[in-house]
Amino acid sequence: MNEKYDLMRRDFLKKASIAGMLAAMPSIGRAGLSAGNKVSSAPRVSLKEGAVVLFQGDSITDAGRDKDATSANNGNALGRGYAYLAACELLYQYPGKNLSVYNKGISGNKVYQLAERWEVDCLSLKPDVLSILIGVNDYWHKHNGKYDGTVKVYRDDYRALLNRTLEQLPDVQLVIGEPFAVKDVKAVDDSWYPEFDEYRAAAREIAEEFKAAFIPYQSIFDKAEKSAAGAYWTPDGVHPSLAGANLMAHAWMEAVGK
Repeated sequence: MNEKYDLMRRDFLKKASIAGMLAAMPSIGRAGLSAGNKVSSAPRVSLKEGAVVLFQGDSITDAGRDKDATSANNGNALGRGYAYLAACELLYQYPGKNLSVYNKGISGNKVYQLAERWEVDCLSLKPDVLSILIGVNDYWHKHNGKYDGTVKVYRDDYRALLNRTLEQLPDVQLVIGEPFAVKDVKAVDDSWYPEFDEYRAAAREIAEEFKAAFIPYQSIFDKAEKSAAGAYWTPDGVHPSLAGANLMAHAWMEAVGK
């Protein structure tokens, strides 16, 4: 592990809560997906009046958003991906709730990079619903030799980030998206496996540990391939197409209730 990364990671781990027991919080995420998969067996997210909904992650969430646009419910600030489409549906379905929806995903991010900007891009916004999709870069950049993290680093960093979040926002409702990849589409080949599956499993474990809604994006894309080839849903195996983004947004909405 390179020295610069190690210092940065240790710095935020020091700031994170190491408490083993989490404060009680509403458990979330039920409902069968249109794709035929289950999000979770727990109750759905509760959207109170005036709720702040925050999407966080890497380029899949970023989706070309304008980072100079900072206001809630701003089309430019929400990007062109699943977060934008889910926000459109949220604001359409619940016009009386006065929701504020933000997207703070940044292309290329891994978990420790979320942590470096967490105070400004998450905690200061005080989200009531926090949706995180992170992990493909934690593996992909390692696979390409650009990063020396491991699945243990991913798991430990993710837990530390969520513990830190719950220290300041004990009532936040969590939605965790499963890292996914569509095999045999450009960037994704046999060399990704079985190691990448360990990151998927780690995200699921963390969702269970933190009583978060878990969106099984991998099985959702796997099922979608029965109706169209993988390249229809993602041009490079990782970043969704328009159809893939809508597939993800539909799955995300299944975790949200009135």
